[in-house]
Amino acid sequence: MGEPRDTPAGRPSGTGAPGQGATHVLGVDSGGSGLRIAVARAADPVARPSATYTSRTPVRTGPGGIDAQHLLSQLLPAAEQLLRQSGAEGVAAVCVGAAGMGTLGDDLRACLPAALAAAFGIRHLALAADAVTAYAGALGQRPGAVVAAGTGMIAMGTDLSTDGGWRRADGWGHLLGDCGGGAWIGRAGLEAAMRAYDGRSGGSGALLARAEAVFGPAGGLPGALYPRPDRPAVLASFAPEVARCAAGDAGGDGTAGATPDPVAAGILRDAARHIADAAAAVCPAGSGTTVAFTGGLFRIGEPLLAPLRAALAERLPGAQRTEPAGSPLDGALTIAAALADDRLQLPADPKLLQITRPLP
Repeated sequence: MGEPRDTPAGRPSGTGAPGQGATHVLGVDSGGSGLRIAVARAADPVARPSATYTSRTPVRTGPGGIDAQHLLSQLLPAAEQLLRQSGAEGVAAVCVGAAGMGTLGDDLRACLPAALAAAFGIRHLALAADAVTAYAGALGQRPGAVVAAGTGMIAMGTDLSTDGGWRRADGWGHLLGDCGGGAWIGRAGLEAAMRAYDGRSGGSGALLARAEAVFGPAGGLPGALYPRPDRPAVLASFAPEVARCAAGDAGGDGTAGATPDPVAAGILRDAARHIADAAAAVCPAGSGTTVAFTGGLFRIGEPLLAPLRAALAERLPGAQRTEPAGSPLDGALTIAAALADDRLQLPADPKLLQITRPLP
């Protein structure tokens, strides 16, 4: 698909009438790397996408939080094209998952219900934190816990009861938390590099070498890092280098053989403990809890996964680890399809999973 284009106000032609007979649902995943949109048949029990769209332009955040009009300027024309491409005869439900929905989503909650009702005649809308769509993508509508880790780190858990609701741990950003996430690992690795540069204890020559290979001379690192508006992402970009040093691939060329760096390995053990602590904090009571780990951080492989398995066995000895079934975008479709068919079991929450029923 091409870039979004402007469309006239009102429901796009060719997307069918609202309500009864609507054949498709719409899922949206908005985050720091951009916007992803998908449609699926409402009757599909696993909500497999029939068409998808990706924009690498993140939705702006301003004084009022996430900018609803900027999201709509991308979403509406792209969704119209997807619905035409899929032969949709109406939209039964929409789920919009967005990073920062819980604390920065007031503009979305104020604007999206009426705007999406006018555009597509939807009867059901879910506005969800991205951690909730990550949960739904990983576990569907089962009780359990999900840790989502990329640049940041957040854990969500639920027993599906109204009283229990959602349990959240961390996700407080790189200055206040996100412990064990990519930015946390990268910052710890760069701190160890600077300790080696200064000749202080706790430093790592291997990490110093990788830091200078990636960022240039160590003395210039503060000036290169501090003015960046994307500091968390820059810090997280160094997490794979920490993993390579921990695995004995300090050259970063994929060829092992060097001695594994104990400082780098120690950073990843600490990260694993933080992640396991977050999972334990949100797990529903009782043994046999299902736990899934999702997000790009876990692609750095065994240097993190091996200590994570050990930490999880210690903190949650009765947990059953499972691979995530899908992505946050899959989770948005799962929520929308369940909402359309009146079978949504995930607990509603005014900040994390708000359900609205706009007038057609």
